[in-house]
Amino acid sequence: MRDHPHQPADPLRLRVGFLLARRFTLSAFANFVDVLRLAADEGDRSRPIRCSWRVLGTSMDPIRSSCGIGVTPDEKLGDPSRFDYVVVVGGLIDEIERLEPDHAAFLHRAAAARVPLVGVCTGAFILHRAGLMDGYRCCVSWFHHEDFLEQFDGLRPVSDRIFVVDRDRLTCSGGASSAHLAAFLVDRHIGRGPARKSLHIMIIDEAMAADDPQPGLPLDLVTDDPLVRRALLMLQQNMDTPPGVAEVAGHLGVSRRKLERHFAASLGLPPAEAFMRVRLSQARMLLSRPGRSISQIAAETGFCDASHLIRVFRETMGITPEQWRRAQGQAAHAAQGDAVF
Repeated sequence: MRDHPHQPADPLRLRVGFLLARRFTLSAFANFVDVLRLAADEGDRSRPIRCSWRVLGTSMDPIRSSCGIGVTPDEKLGDPSRFDYVVVVGGLIDEIERLEPDHAAFLHRAAAARVPLVGVCTGAFILHRAGLMDGYRCCVSWFHHEDFLEQFDGLRPVSDRIFVVDRDRLTCSGGASSAHLAAFLVDRHIGRGPARKSLHIMIIDEAMAADDPQPGLPLDLVTDDPLVRRALLMLQQNMDTPPGVAEVAGHLGVSRRKLERHFAASLGLPPAEAFMRVRLSQARMLLSRPGRSISQIAAETGFCDASHLIRVFRETMGITPEQWRRAQGQAAHAAQGDAVF
């Protein structure tokens, strides 16, 4: 729609409609909308001057979040073309199949009108369940990676990135990544300054790009074997007290020998070595971030103490963790210098 030559231009640059699933994740919704709120006005005054946000519903009844807090819709579903983006905020896995027919129809109307669709938390699951993610990449949390693979065929989730932008589908894993995806939209439509301001007020240091890894536990070992993926995910979810191979096999309901055969066939590694690689990968990720001592990193990655981590790290990498950290810092500093000149 073009502005009339004798009327002032509409200052709104970004209009977002929210569709909240039953038992949606409150933090994912709150982080996203707070970035919009803070970018919309000067300071912390919250006036929807530069962008607007509306919660949509089939009725005006409150929508209950997974923590029990309800959010009352602002308006009925209506015409999706009044928004620049429609954001679907998911939540608990077992609610995905209960997507309301009116919600699915609304999302299809939005797609037909070429309104970009955003999936937050398990919102990607909901979009795919509605048949709106075929041929698209989507971002899911490393925590829900296995859930996605078990429920959906023909779509490969990305669980090692903070968010994914694939044409008119944008997806993120929820939590803090919701703020970063919202900041990406603010940067795109309003400007980098408002995007950074929003994150800084929310005590988030810098905006993360789509290619940045998800905070937490990356899947460095790639495999199509469901049993091996489940074993690696079990390790990742218990990194500070890593289970042994026999314990993992028992939890998965298979023999140790069967688990070893699957690891050998898919990764060419015994499970114990693969588990150690994952723990060391996590240790390197933590070393690349400021503020953690070697002792803290050792505790978070399941080593007995700092000396144990140092010994294993040196045997594998050829240098100590502290030497590796300094080398990474020097490389980053050099890269910044090259960027300046």
